[in-house]
Parts: sequence; C-alpha cells; structure tokens
Amino acid sequence: MLLQGGKSTIAVEQIIGGSMLTGSIVALVTPFTQQGNVDFNALEALVNWHCEAGTDAIVAMGTTGESATMSHDEHILVVSAVAELAAGRIAVIAGNGSNATAEAVHLTERMASLPIQGFLNVNPYYNKPSQRGLLAHYKACAEASDLPQLLYNVPGRTAADILPEQVAELAQIPNIVGIKEATGDVARVALLKQLCGDDFILLSGDDGTGCEFMLQGGHGVISVTANVMPAQMKAMVAAATQGDAPTAKAIDAQMAVIHEAMFVQSNPIPVKWALSLMGKLEANYRLPMTEPELLQQQHIEQALKQAELI
Repeated sequence: MLLQGGKSTIAVEQIIGGSMLTGSIVALVTPFTQQGNVDFNALEALVNWHCEAGTDAIVAMGTTGESATMSHDEHILVVSAVAELAAGRIAVIAGNGSNATAEAVHLTERMASLPIQGFLNVNPYYNKPSQRGLLAHYKACAEASDLPQLLYNVPGRTAADILPEQVAELAQIPNIVGIKEATGDVARVALLKQLCGDDFILLSGDDGTGCEFMLQGGHGVISVTANVMPAQMKAMVAAATQGDAPTAKAIDAQMAVIHEAMFVQSNPIPVKWALSLMGKLEANYRLPMTEPELLQQQHIEQALKQAELI
C-alpha cells in the first residue's frame, strides 16, 4: 500500500516500523540522452535492476540525480516516472531540497500527491544559514506535506552543518523521521541516538564509513556505490544492521575500491561514467557537470575491473 500526501494511508509509525525508509537505499542517477533530455528507457532499466537486486528504496532527484540542474517540472516528472516504474515493488523517496525555502516548500507541495514513501530534504546550499535558519527551513518543509521527511546533512556540498542538538529539536516534529548523515563522522551515531531516540532513522550518506556507521547503530545507507553494486550493498547493509561485523566488513572491503573511485571527482561525474562502462546508460551530464578527466576515466575503469564489474 502506498502513501498519498495529505491523505496518508499508512501512518508514519508504520513506515518506520516497516523499515520502508531504512536499509540499502540508492541515490539514483538521472540518465540523459545526448540531446540533454531525460532518458526514460535507461531510467526504467535502472529501476528494474534495483528491484531485482534487492535494493530497499530509491532516492530520486537527490544530489546524485543532478537535481540542482533540473527545472521544477523536470524534477517532478522524474520522481513521478520512478514511482510509476517502481509500481510498489520498491520504496521511492523524493528529493525536495533547494537553497530557497519557498522553492523547497513548492516542490514538496507539488510532489505530495505522488505515490512516494517520503522526502529527502538537503540543507539549503550556498546560503550558509544559521542553525536557527536551518530549523525554520525544515519546519516550513515539514508543514508542506504530512509525508515522512528525512533531513540531509552534507556540509561538504552545502557549507551548512545541522548539529545534533538541532536535529533533536526537529525530531520532535512527527513527520521528520530521520536523517541522512554525510559528514563521515561515525561518532555522531551515538550522540544522535541519545538525543533523538531509537525510533529516529539514522542513515549514512558516506559510503566509505557507511559500514561502521551501521555497526554503531545506524539503520542503513543512502549510497552512491549502490548504483553500480546494488546486490553487494544490499548484502553488506543486511549484515551490518544485524550486527554481523565480520560479514559486513568483508563485503565492504570488496566494495572499497568502488567507494573510493566514485569520488575521484564531484558526484555524480564518476558514477555516471562507471555506469556507462557497464552499459547501463550513456555518460551524458547537465552542465556544469562534464565527463571525468582522462586520468579519472582510467582510474574508474581500473576500479571496475578490480571489482569484476566489467
């Protein structure tokens, strides 16, 4: 059963209990044609691949989806298409962030009636708001829809770091149900658990430290690596969230070369190049993103070979 914004057919508590926003979540790329349009055929193939590989959820139109270069109409069209293609087989989380609160609220309102399971809302980028500004931003977005919302803290991309004490304040809002922590600071897991409670969803947004994040008590990952190794990421997350450290670390070690290669240039430049080498899409980008430099192309290719993906 799916959620409809404004008229929820599943309570927020059921979403958390049913783990619809936890586990191995892919930060999905957006395929483009050479003409710069969304490649819906490639998008369908990617969604089907993740369903078959056991990925727990898809984030559509996040950073990896090149949301910052998309018009609002394109953004909503891609989320709608992913939800339709998923057809209830896999949870869909829509990116609803913007550096302007009014735009984030507008996007949230426009997508609230789509068959999605929640939103992922990034810290407003470029503006460098205060903690008070971050609180006001997230509260406004939470009021725009009763669908569950995940905070997204990635200071390296936004120049804003929402601190655990402010996260705890936002956790009191019923439909703010968790956070994607992309600081790489695993020590935050214990502090967030202490401040926000065990029911607040903690997701790693840093592939390199994601395994340890979950072994410390996190509930899953929103992953770039999952774009190219979905089955392996699913297996690692399952082991880590069950506390099976030896298995989780062994699988994570196999993915380490990909974790590193996916960030030799700004995301999603490397991951789209990798997927093109794997035959999943054409390596087309929206400016200002361009294809990797030759040395990075060679690095990514070598990593894929080492991981036996090509």
